[in-house]
Amino acid sequence: MRLLLLYSSLHLVHLASSLDIMLKEKLHIFGILGCVLCVVGSTTIVLHAPQEREIESVAEVWDLATEPAFLFYATIVLAATFVLIFRYIPQYGQTHIMVYIGVCSLVGSLSVMSVKALGIALKLTFSGINQLIYPQTWLFAIIVVACILTQMNYLNKALDTFNTAVVSPIYYTMFTSLTILASVIMFKDWDRQNPTQIVTEMCGFVTILSGTFLLHKTKDMVDGLPPTLPIRIPKHGDENGYASEGIPLRSAAEGLPLRSPRAAE
Repeated sequence: MRLLLLYSSLHLVHLASSLDIMLKEKLHIFGILGCVLCVVGSTTIVLHAPQEREIESVAEVWDLATEPAFLFYATIVLAATFVLIFRYIPQYGQTHIMVYIGVCSLVGSLSVMSVKALGIALKLTFSGINQLIYPQTWLFAIIVVACILTQMNYLNKALDTFNTAVVSPIYYTMFTSLTILASVIMFKDWDRQNPTQIVTEMCGFVTILSGTFLLHKTKDMVDGLPPTLPIRIPKHGDENGYASEGIPLRSAAEGLPLRSPRAAE
């Protein structure tokens, strides 16, 4: 878990610093502040996270995954994912950034648990204790593949539709938060912590949420443009650069917002 948070934090900083150079997307001062808050919150959680418990077989991970608490969490995650995919994405996928990111984050929390179980199985196998003979190992492998394919699909859709400078921090925060929650439920991390550590981790979590809220509320602020005009990449547009659904777009030549005639009516 600590390695996951550290990697995510470094990836977020690298993305924010490279957007202006590689993708020509300006990250305004509030976006930078939001990224900093996310990194500070993650660092706080990492420094006070409990040591991971020792697991000696993939069957032990399976026992943890089939306990009632985690089964309830997995059921809620799968139900929410299906509702988002079949109910909300067709209607709001092109206008609400949280729909695509919600699917990626929910599925991602399950994929991390499965990856950890698969990693333990491979580690034990390479050390001489064969775990490939257990069906649980292959079941975890199937779950990993299914979750990663789902994440890649909907994350690519989010990146194709919305500003990368906004998608990555929000996805990072939701994914990390849900992964921490899944880990707490499955591995019972808080059972080995004192109240001070728990409160500190909660403060770090609130800091992450604050950074995400700041990024989301100021996502439409671009130099020289008011924050009320959302900047997004359309799925379809006509030859003049107008979106068919009347959503403001960016002019590739001028960098100015355009509105479709339908929106003006």
